[in-house]
Amino acid sequence: MAASSPTMSSPTEVSAGRREQGRPWLWFLLPFLVPFVLFYVVPIGYAIYQSLFRIQRSGGIFGTSEQVFAGLSQYRDVLADATFRAGVGRVLLFGVIQVPVMLGLALVIALILDSAVARLRKFFRVSFFVPYGIPGVIAALMWAFLYSPQLSPIVDLLNAIGTAPNFLGSGLILWSMANVTTWTYTGYNMLIIYSALQALPQEIYEAGRLDGAGGFRTAWSIKIPLVFPALVLTTVFSIIGTLQLFTEPVVFQAISTNVPSGYTPNMQAYAVAASNNYSFSAALSVVLAVATFVLSFGFLRFTQRRGEAL
Repeated sequence: MAASSPTMSSPTEVSAGRREQGRPWLWFLLPFLVPFVLFYVVPIGYAIYQSLFRIQRSGGIFGTSEQVFAGLSQYRDVLADATFRAGVGRVLLFGVIQVPVMLGLALVIALILDSAVARLRKFFRVSFFVPYGIPGVIAALMWAFLYSPQLSPIVDLLNAIGTAPNFLGSGLILWSMANVTTWTYTGYNMLIIYSALQALPQEIYEAGRLDGAGGFRTAWSIKIPLVFPALVLTTVFSIIGTLQLFTEPVVFQAISTNVPSGYTPNMQAYAVAASNNYSFSAALSVVLAVATFVLSFGFLRFTQRRGEAL
């Protein structure tokens, strides 16, 4: 009996089979891709589109207004805006001081909790993380009460000993906000660093002890270099959060005259949008997003090149 020859698949059948094999990946990615496109890509694209137009009014106060194409002139106006430049400078100063202080505290706390002499680790981990669980508006309101000269027991105590700082004054209010942010996010960053410390193999510590390394030397020469990626990650998050500073100044604006509507770039974008100038607000938002990306990516590149050099 003659053996039957194998059946050859046509190119169309092979192509259909490949598409059939790729469909599970498509269905797997759809739950992420659909919300990502609808709620991230589309709003960004619409903001860029809006930023290319300008509101043009005619006929005086009681006249009409229309939206006309303006190209990149809105971005030129944003960069020339003194309020925007002052707000950017303010948040950059805020970040230069607040971020190192916050991450330094987070690192110290994480190292203490990871040390062999630490006790009640679970209790202190939860205690330091609790401020992050408090909504930002509630935290800012709570600290605003503690800063108020009429209501704060802390201010009364300082007045009793002869020191009367005005935490809501023009010279201190930015650092009062920095204190709120540090109190809120130190525990969050500590948890990231502490998780990185817990993932380190114990053999490294044993080798260090055999070489005569004490607790401080182990932390400085072993732990900190090995959790450097976690420090980079928390720094990037902090840079993004600094440029998006909004909740604390908005709450403090209600109790202090030293926080104008353009105190930070985010506040200015919100105030401009509230006045129905959506195109200029969109241009402000796009410029701020680009600045955030440049600073974050620049920091990542800097740390990467520094790591390669070492």
